Amino acid sequence: MSTVTGRRAPAATTTTSRRPTALDWRLRFGALSLIWGFSFLLIKVGTEGYAPFQVTFGRLLFGTAVLAAAMVVKRERLPRGARTWGHLAVAAFLLNALPFSLFAYSELTIPSTLAGICNATSPLWGMALSLVALSEDRPTRLRVAGLGIGFLGVLTVLGVWQGFHGLDATGTAMALLASLSYPIGWIYVRRTLAGAGHSHLSMTGAQLLLATAQLALVTPLFTTLPSHFPVIPLLAIVALGALGTGLAMLIQYGIVAEVGPTTAQMVTYFIPVIATAAGVAILGESLTWSTPVGAVVVLAGAALTQAKARR
Repeated sequence: MSTVTGRRAPAATTTTSRRPTALDWRLRFGALSLIWGFSFLLIKVGTEGYAPFQVTFGRLLFGTAVLAAAMVVKRERLPRGARTWGHLAVAAFLLNALPFSLFAYSELTIPSTLAGICNATSPLWGMALSLVALSEDRPTRLRVAGLGIGFLGVLTVLGVWQGFHGLDATGTAMALLASLSYPIGWIYVRRTLAGAGHSHLSMTGAQLLLATAQLALVTPLFTTLPSHFPVIPLLAIVALGALGTGLAMLIQYGIVAEVGPTTAQMVTYFIPVIATAAGVAILGESLTWSTPVGAVVVLAGAALTQAKARR
């Protein structure tokens, strides 16, 4: 979720060749889709026992631990330079601390299925922002059409013809803002950290470390230490961090290195499907016809925004 890519990876600063691993990339792709798809269910379960900021802090803490272990195994070092760390601090806020917290707060009042679908709007926001912020991303009729179709799908999911009846506006707005934060972070990283000369693992590890530090400062200000520690929500947070953040990033960058970012970013279109299925089947969340239909329209529009112009 924090590093779903369109044409670039959020903390990608160098392109490295990697030999195919023993496990076929398609299997890893499927595993990544499942991990990120179930992340919204895990957020919902985590917030049933802990405050949203505590869920986010735990998620970042366990995710950082996984990346730190990977760096030790591969003998990677953290990047150097105050300027690099300053840019990484901004990236950590936009790509991790802010969206993770917004999704956690949003799921206090909206279903995990809706949060997962809102996450799928990131390519739409990215398309809209890149037209303004990135001069090399030229608009085409197909991509502009995809943008319009995608946001039409969002209105369908929200049930605009019913006046958003029964929908928590605050929670939905938080989830949409979280999805907007990702492309803002990607554009910032592309402008400031491209060509920094550090590996994906090193940059991402530093990014998560800074995000964890940010939540470590914020969490005590807005929450109190729990008097008891519910086991199931705690296990959900551990899984959300270790699997949904740490391991997922390692899998994603492995796929990017092997088959390229264009194929790897297709995971975006599977996440809302899995999130919806998990929310309905496991959490018993209700589902109206407009939710899956709107989700299909959103994904179709998002796919069109990724289409490149013919030369």
